[in-house]
Amino acid sequence: MKVQRILPSPEATELLALTRDIAAGELAPRVTRFEADHEFPREAVRTLGKAGLLSLPYPEEYGGGGQPYEVYLQVLEEIAYHWLAVAETVNVHNLSCYGTATFGTPAQRAELLPAMLGGDRLGAYCLSEPEAGSDAASLTTRAVAEEGAYRISGTKSWVTHAGHADFYNVFSRTGGPGARGLSCLVVPAGTPGMEIYPREKKLGVWSSPTAQIGFDDVTVPAERLIGRPGKGFLIAMGALDCGRLGIAACAVGLAQAAADYAIRYAKERQQFGQRIISFQGVGFMLADMATQIAAARALTLHAARLKDAGLPFSLEAAKAKLFATDMAMKVTTDAVQVLGGAGYVSDHPVERWMREAKLLQIVEGTNQIQRLVISQGLD
Repeated sequence: MKVQRILPSPEATELLALTRDIAAGELAPRVTRFEADHEFPREAVRTLGKAGLLSLPYPEEYGGGGQPYEVYLQVLEEIAYHWLAVAETVNVHNLSCYGTATFGTPAQRAELLPAMLGGDRLGAYCLSEPEAGSDAASLTTRAVAEEGAYRISGTKSWVTHAGHADFYNVFSRTGGPGARGLSCLVVPAGTPGMEIYPREKKLGVWSSPTAQIGFDDVTVPAERLIGRPGKGFLIAMGALDCGRLGIAACAVGLAQAAADYAIRYAKERQQFGQRIISFQGVGFMLADMATQIAAARALTLHAARLKDAGLPFSLEAAKAKLFATDMAMKVTTDAVQVLGGAGYVSDHPVERWMREAKLLQIVEGTNQIQRLVISQGLD
């Protein structure tokens, strides 16, 4: 992975080097086995946590890395280059810390954030439901206030880290219908009344557990309500803006891995007495891959720099997520094509990367939703 990066500080340069060393040394040797076994790499995630890589964009005073988003996203890209499921874990964990860090009271931040950001505890994000996916404002999970607590009932779908997380951000209806009736509660793992359903059988990203969670009169203290009642939709949308940048960075890293592999193969594979990269049909395909990856990286980092500057970035995040994930799907598909029949078997990782790329077009808002967001924001 030879990428020229412009980083904002020497510390950021060292951080990227550390990430690269850990990803190449600790993650890459394990990915094939863990994916084949559908096993969540919890210890590998703890290694990232101990290195301070699970909480980079959050304040140092609470145990975060205090890094700008443009640095965090480039770290995420490096991780995704070696193992997408682990990069997705980092992204989901950061989403799970967003509500408390951004909307929590000073007391909640002081109590909850050090454990969330310390590197050993893992978070999950419970927004979607069986009948409420893109239309988050229509969710039906309800949290009823009673005697200093909330009692939660309902079902959440597509929960990454289900059964493995230490805490869950549960978006529930505490008021009337629509977006203004939603709130966010932090629920510790193992709270009585929580039921983790069997894992979903997914097309790819097998080492990342995804499942439904049932809540049957799950009771949590009122102090676990993040912000004020009715702020849940605002918290969810803010987290998704950040998460879309994370997914874009993951897409860039995944696509870069596929392109690099295809380029190496094309330089080694010979047909008709010459390397196949010398044929325009292959060489031009690789040139398009490289160009599209560079464009997606630039678009993603532009949005991150807007966020770091305190400027509106929601539309740019949607553009980055849309473009980068569509690009990753195209690049990984073309990487399989470059390898030909060899690309269609599991002896080479490109078939796995193609399956994994499809997920990125769906999570954190489908790409059709991104187009809707962008079109509605056009002046």
